[in-house]
Amino acid sequence: MSDLFLGTDVFSELDRMQRQMASLFGGFPSSLRSGRFGAFPPVNIGATDDAIEIVAFAPGLKPDQFEVSIDKGLLTISGEREAAQAAADPELRRYAQERFSGTFRRVVELPQGADPDKVQARYANGCLSISVGKREASKPRAITVQ
Repeated sequence: MSDLFLGTDVFSELDRMQRQMASLFGGFPSSLRSGRFGAFPPVNIGATDDAIEIVAFAPGLKPDQFEVSIDKGLLTISGEREAAQAAADPELRRYAQERFSGTFRRVVELPQGADPDKVQARYANGCLSISVGKREASKPRAITVQ
């Protein structure tokens, strides 16, 4: 028999400890500025040989509600998300609300090889997909050995 007894769900306890560690050490180093826990919209960042790919998950918005800009190597995604129940019953007492509403801003630091003149953005199915092309000099290439 084990002397260790956890009165709560083990995964809930691990999640709580992870949040406490993140608050103590300020989270993990990242290229995301304003990367606090639970930030909106959550983003995925990746790269191919030709581009840096950023996907922001923001359901319930329209393409014209986003402002996307690049300045000095920083990609900024901002906008505003309206409350789902704008005319909610004033008698309603909320106990929990997980859906974010209000203004948002996420800033992603781009690598030096990113070309700000080669940017494409599109919004479909709740996902804002941004592709930032790479400069030719930063793309991988094969070197012939003589």
